[in-house]
Amino acid sequence: MNDIHSVQYLRGFAAVAVVCFHISEQFGGPFTVGAAGVDVFFVISGFIMWVTTAGRPADPLRFMWRRIVRIVPLYWIVTMLTAVAILVKPQFFFGHVLSTENLVGSLLFLPIVQDGSLHPVVIQGWTLCYEMMFYAIFALVLLLGEKYRFAALTGALAVMVVLNLAVLRGYAEAYTSPIVLEFAGGVVVGRLWMKDVRLQLLPAISLIVIGFLLLIATQVLDPEMPRVLRWGIPAMLIVAGSVFAERAKPFRPMALLTFFGNASYSIYIWHVLVTVLVTGIMLRLGVPPAWQPTTIALVSIVLSALLYLVIEKPLTGLLKSGIRQKDSADQAAARLAPALDRNRGLKRVG
Repeated sequence: MNDIHSVQYLRGFAAVAVVCFHISEQFGGPFTVGAAGVDVFFVISGFIMWVTTAGRPADPLRFMWRRIVRIVPLYWIVTMLTAVAILVKPQFFFGHVLSTENLVGSLLFLPIVQDGSLHPVVIQGWTLCYEMMFYAIFALVLLLGEKYRFAALTGALAVMVVLNLAVLRGYAEAYTSPIVLEFAGGVVVGRLWMKDVRLQLLPAISLIVIGFLLLIATQVLDPEMPRVLRWGIPAMLIVAGSVFAERAKPFRPMALLTFFGNASYSIYIWHVLVTVLVTGIMLRLGVPPAWQPTTIALVSIVLSALLYLVIEKPLTGLLKSGIRQKDSADQAAARLAPALDRNRGLKRVG
């Protein structure tokens, strides 16, 4: 996946868009479409999961453990820090729900449900609940033969959405939201990619342009349109256009854009907590109101990206080193197994 640079760029773009959306919302601004960064993330997740597992030996437990290592430790850290911050300065965390039930539920990706929506302690963590659910379904699908996986995965997500129309309540309603189809959209793009489908550069770029135009147009013309149509379809076009444009004309990566792609998870998961801190500092310093939104956005993005270097990267590296050591031990054991079997056979013959 590190060789598909456009995906990394889009991850950084999506994270920054969500940060700008929340700050715009904080100041009553109009940048609602920035929330579509989440939809881009969901499509990218479907794409990455399919591309990184297609044509490889299936190991559902290893797959799930890798996703847990990638997502859970940092999410737990930010959740606990957010809970402490809410206790200390509750007036700065409007809309956050802190209770023992919600804290424990948030850590287990089962936060409270309000009006059919998930409300974890880390307010933007609702997306991670969907991500973990998608990973669990994906892991189960890996138990099937490879030729059945695509139909089983997309079919399961489609059935979930159909069930959502059955007037479900609680977790059943929340986790069968039509937004899960965005993962399926990413899987479709990933399947086409792995089948070596190619587009000319101009048609691929046209998909990107159409995707962005649709994001703007649907927000202006029909902001009440279901999210999966309003932002999910444009997100799928943008991701598809980006990866196929890169395939048509490969390019050398830009270090800064690649860095923000690598730091996208930290930017996303830290930004609300960091934004509250930066806002408080700006108010104490007396920064003019007209300068506050842009200043808060820039400083929050930079600080969240630095937290990737300070916390996420070392933490993930440490945890992944344990996985690599286990993989090396398993491979060594697999190589020794035939020799051990032969030795046992010779002893029996002797």
